[in-house]
Amino acid sequence: MNPLTVTWAPHLYTDIGWRNMMNWVHEGGFDNILFTPNGVIHRLLTKLAFENLLHPFQPFIIGQRHIGPKTAVMHDIPLIFYGENQAEYHNKIEENSTPKMQEKFFASDVDLDSLYLGGMSARELIERYDVTEMDLNPYLPTSTQSIQKLGLEVHYLGYYLKWDPQENYYYSVQHTGFQANTERTEGSYSKYSSIDDKIDNFHYFTSFIKFGLGRASNDAAQEIRNGKITREEGVALVRKFDHEIPKKYYKEFLEYIDLTDDRFWELINAGRSPHLWDKQGDEWILKHQVS
Repeated sequence: MNPLTVTWAPHLYTDIGWRNMMNWVHEGGFDNILFTPNGVIHRLLTKLAFENLLHPFQPFIIGQRHIGPKTAVMHDIPLIFYGENQAEYHNKIEENSTPKMQEKFFASDVDLDSLYLGGMSARELIERYDVTEMDLNPYLPTSTQSIQKLGLEVHYLGYYLKWDPQENYYYSVQHTGFQANTERTEGSYSKYSSIDDKIDNFHYFTSFIKFGLGRASNDAAQEIRNGKITREEGVALVRKFDHEIPKKYYKEFLEYIDLTDDRFWELINAGRSPHLWDKQGDEWILKHQVS
């Protein structure tokens, strides 16, 4: 095989993220296409996704999902591999029983009225924000006709190899010169997972606000299942770090999406589900905590 690797760029590269990208390119031994979306459009979609959905990572996730199939069609490549499947991120456990990504996740005939980005239809985006369909193209699915003509299949590597983030880290260090961060990731206890984007911590923080499950919950659940830590250790780590407010890139995040501190917390507090949160004086208390 002679794989072509494809990368959808982070919103804002961290220093360690860019160094690891360069290590991957120069030591990994594969060709790579780095796709960086229009910064003006990406910033707009991120702002809207935060304001409307409390989900600042939605544009990244959508773009990352579509860049593989779009590149495959462009270069006439009929087989794509992504890493872990959605069952790792709270989708139905039955998705573990098949190696293939469902076509509906990446292919369809574009309908600007029913396709939503940032909490509004693509057509409304075009009409309200002076963007074009071409501007939105990186976020739109590949046409079903193109996929079927190529006979494209998208598989999950995690179906064939046990998906263990810590073991993946060790493998990456050995084969690509990957470096862990010098400090613990805010909201968790790890130093190596998903460390390339300054927006990443706000994705996990908003998840904690909406669902009561933050980054430490995700990391600990993985490592408990993979036998890296005990459940008791996981509980202690979640209770210590899950609620942590991301501070390191806070100012840059607000500048990136053109938001004030007051507006940030207004949106955060509006996203707290009443069945999960109690307000006691000026303090918000999570009703149910892992124990």
